[in-house]
Amino acid sequence: MRSITNFQTDLLRTFVSVVDLGAFTKAGDALGRTQPAISLQVRRLEELVGAPIINHSGRKLQLTREGEMLLSYAREILRLNDEAASYFNRTKIAGTVRVGLPNDYAVATLQGIIFEYTRRNPQISLELECGWSTDILERLGANELDVAVAMVTNERAPYLSRSWIERPIWAAAKDVKIDHTHSIPLAAHPEGCAYRARMIQALDSVNMRWRVAYTGSGVSGLQNAVVNGFGVSALTRYTILPGMKVLDDTDGFPPLAEIRVGLFYKHPRLSDAGIHLVNHVIARLDDAGISIYPVTRQNELERQ
Repeated sequence: MRSITNFQTDLLRTFVSVVDLGAFTKAGDALGRTQPAISLQVRRLEELVGAPIINHSGRKLQLTREGEMLLSYAREILRLNDEAASYFNRTKIAGTVRVGLPNDYAVATLQGIIFEYTRRNPQISLELECGWSTDILERLGANELDVAVAMVTNERAPYLSRSWIERPIWAAAKDVKIDHTHSIPLAAHPEGCAYRARMIQALDSVNMRWRVAYTGSGVSGLQNAVVNGFGVSALTRYTILPGMKVLDDTDGFPPLAEIRVGLFYKHPRLSDAGIHLVNHVIARLDDAGISIYPVTRQNELERQ
């Protein structure tokens, strides 16, 4: 088979548009092409790949394994291509970007990264919304958000561009004394939170009794509850505050299961301002030492 030397960006843009918009016709409308032209470009990609990339099941499109791999590479190529084109075209970065962040993650850290972007680009109007991961992803799917960060429960989650792994850690007030003869007081988000589920799962696995002593939907509320000794909680290393201590197996607390977090967006719906924000977030997470992978690399790690 002839070696692939180049994937044309217009072919990749068509492919990503078909996947993100869910139909050949919608992709054609977005790109100003006819449905037959879109089909022809997808077939051209399949010729380059040497295998089918999309299976048709009724009205629903389903990616093949080769299609899933190509989609991840295509998102990366288009993301960098569009930022470079914007720079050399001297495009003025302006407009509104709607961002969704999860309640049950390091919202303050992500907010800081995003606010830095808007300070550097004051012509950007930012609309920031915090909520539960499932709600955020539903709103992204309904085109009510442009960019989202959310917990990942499925490696084939739609619109997933990058992901990284966090291992929650147990946190308690520095001066608190843990009495294992009594139920462990927990400070937790409401039911449905991935952190809450992991705390309960970990404690149940070693037959430790527990009770929910504090429930709140925001990270700051949990932090205050922990610092003031109302309970122990699962936090990330970025949300540990002065006045807290980390608990581990030497304190009788079992390790908490990992959580995968993802960066999501629909490329054909994203403006230049949105593309620049995505690249800014990725760069800042890299600077913070967070191992953030394209979906292809993350899937390879999970199969090892």
